[in-house]
Amino acid sequence: QVQLVESGGGLVQPGGSLRLSCTASRAFDVMRWHHQTPGNARELVAAYNYAGNINYGDSVKCRFTISRNNAKTTTYLQMNSLKPEDTAVYYCSAVDSLNSYWGQGTQVTVSS
Repeated sequence: QVQLVESGGGLVQPGGSLRLSCTASRAFDVMRWHHQTPGNARELVAAYNYAGNINYGDSVKCRFTISRNNAKTTTYLQMNSLKPEDTAVYYCSAVDSLNSYWGQGTQVTVSS
């Protein structure tokens, strides 16, 4: 059974930084970060696709950076210049030819 475990969320002041981690129980080419606020759908934040290319959501470009380890089991989301509107639950997902897998989410709160 595939497991994804996120960590690194918390409370940070506006303008601050956080680094989220997501560790999978096996390697994936496609790993993504999403965020979700109450009453809204999950939105893509950053992702690796099958070709190894990276895509970012418009709201986080130039502020967030996705990276991963060589084994493709762990992906990171470095979040800089955080804004109150970045407050959300952040989820990691991994995709193979059969399924999508999700972590449990980690809360990020940006507030003074």
